[in-house]
Amino acid sequence: MPADLQESHPQPHIGLDHQLPAPSDPPKKRSSLVRVLVWVLILLIFAVAIYLVMNKKDAPKAAGGGRGAGAGGPVAITTATAQQGDIGVYLDAIGTVTPVFTSLITSQVNGIIVSVHYKEGQLVRKGDPLIDIDDRSYRATLLQAQGTLERDENVLAQARMDLERYKAAWARNAIAKQILDDQDKLVLQDEGTVKNDEGLVQYDQVQVSYCHITSPITGRVGLRLVDPGNVVQANGTTTLVVVTQIQPITVVFTIPEDDLNQVQIRLRQGAKLPVDAYDRTSVTKIDSGTLLTLDNQVDTTTGTVKGRASFVNRTSSLFPNQFVNTRLLVNTLRAVTLIPSSTIQHNGTSSFVYAIEGQGKGKEKAQEKQVKTLVTDGNTTAVQGVNPGDVLANSSFDKLAPGSTVDISKTPIASNTSGSQAP
Repeated sequence: MPADLQESHPQPHIGLDHQLPAPSDPPKKRSSLVRVLVWVLILLIFAVAIYLVMNKKDAPKAAGGGRGAGAGGPVAITTATAQQGDIGVYLDAIGTVTPVFTSLITSQVNGIIVSVHYKEGQLVRKGDPLIDIDDRSYRATLLQAQGTLERDENVLAQARMDLERYKAAWARNAIAKQILDDQDKLVLQDEGTVKNDEGLVQYDQVQVSYCHITSPITGRVGLRLVDPGNVVQANGTTTLVVVTQIQPITVVFTIPEDDLNQVQIRLRQGAKLPVDAYDRTSVTKIDSGTLLTLDNQVDTTTGTVKGRASFVNRTSSLFPNQFVNTRLLVNTLRAVTLIPSSTIQHNGTSSFVYAIEGQGKGKEKAQEKQVKTLVTDGNTTAVQGVNPGDVLANSSFDKLAPGSTVDISKTPIASNTSGSQAP
């Protein structure tokens, strides 16, 4: 090529000036694309992980046939069968053991205690000796009164003999009528004196008897409160001994005024209403008795009426002032439908059960039935709305829904019963 042409076309310099940016554009595009792909991949991994986690949580519900997942398989349940029987109508209350008689014995004479005959906690009978007080001064006073009585009785006897003589003399007109009348009145005066003496003797005898304290009732004595050598005062406030009747014994408890009418109806019918006394836990029955009577007024502060029940207390298991739980049997419902209380579910104010239908066909289903509860005793409830022989679901209520297919299990199944409210 000619030299002038080569100088007019400096190709290497023009090519470099126009082509320097071109090699740098492809790396930038590839870098942006890689970043986009990386973020897409990360988001995809997160989406797959979330899907797997959510699918894992829903798997048990689908397998267990939970509500809204009925197609996931039958619900494993245990069942209970409704029975026909009797059930009692009870009123539960807190009661206090109250003795029929409690004697707080104090001294009625002044003196020194010379002996204590009882042992602490001893069972005594009526008339058994308890405490002796020095009675020597009272016996001396009694002896004086008896001497005065004997003297006046002899004076009266003499006056009566004179009266008889005067009557015979007056019959012979040997004396005046006035003498006879005077003697008659003297006899009456002496009779009055003798009566006064007899009263003094009896009073002193009573004072002597007060020195020898005996049990006024049959019961149990408490702890010893006095010892020999103690000085006691007449009509003092110091209690010498406490005797409490143990057999029989009573329990005083309360009855709500709303339930008072049904109790009164039964009492007017002459019914002997049983009352059971339980311990503080209401588990162990202590004794059984009968209702004696009701109080004559309602306590306005509590809206209750006091009732008193009598217990034989043969084993002395009821102790005075002990707190017990009482159960008063007011009535008994006969031939009613009884079901376990655990089968009953609640939806607001209504109650229902799941009845199992289609048994023995392999396609048992749970159907909701409304029931009306009558009375509950422990774990058993009398209801209306189901019939004896109906089979009811007794577990897995958190998974059941009307129309759910069920699989009846023979072994107990842990069930979430805390949410017994229907959705």
